[in-house]
Amino acid sequence: RFVKTAVSMPDDLFRMAEAAARRLRVSRSELYARAIAEYLKLQQDNAITERLNDVYSRRPAKLDSGLHRAQLKSLEKDVW
Repeated sequence: RFVKTAVSMPDDLFRMAEAAARRLRVSRSELYARAIAEYLKLQQDNAITERLNDVYSRRPAKLDSGLHRAQLKSLEKDVW
């Protein structure tokens, strides 16, 4: 099921969207729907990250000293 809606945007953004839709060979509606879906997914992912950061920031992380030494050793070998 689809809902028809009107959207106002700056002229330059509209022109860029038109060009992108042509380049991608999709309708303007499809382009807007994809863009909104991607934006909402990004917002959801950011919300999850924020919640995880909140949970993990409540207590200091404790790492086994042997594991910590092993991690440091492995970093020395990596070429950045």
